[in-house]
Amino acid sequence: MGKKKVNKYPAAYRKMALERLKTCKSATDLAAELGIHRTQLYKWRDQMVPVDDGQGAPANSRERELRKEIRDLKRVLGEKVLEADFFKGALQKVEARRQSSNDSGATASTTKSGS
Repeated sequence: MGKKKVNKYPAAYRKMALERLKTCKSATDLAAELGIHRTQLYKWRDQMVPVDDGQGAPANSRERELRKEIRDLKRVLGEKVLEADFFKGALQKVEARRQSSNDSGATASTTKSGS
């Protein structure tokens, strides 16, 4: 007959560790600070069953959706930054050409509206 597995860490301790895991920069550093192996944190996280109150999908799938949305938004933001850099460079080239085509260096003569 095999031995019954007993949880070494109380539920409150595991919950505290998982809360800190959500906000920490490095799971490895957190695990070292807590004196446990990094994979233990992930096992606890995966074993945590969200409370289903009938209000939509479980927390894990909601978190997964939010992470995907963040990833998509970062990708779109990166594309927009590249576009802005492209147009900024193009504008600088156009302005440089205008200045170099003006031999006298004086500003171009234009009519003002309303004069």
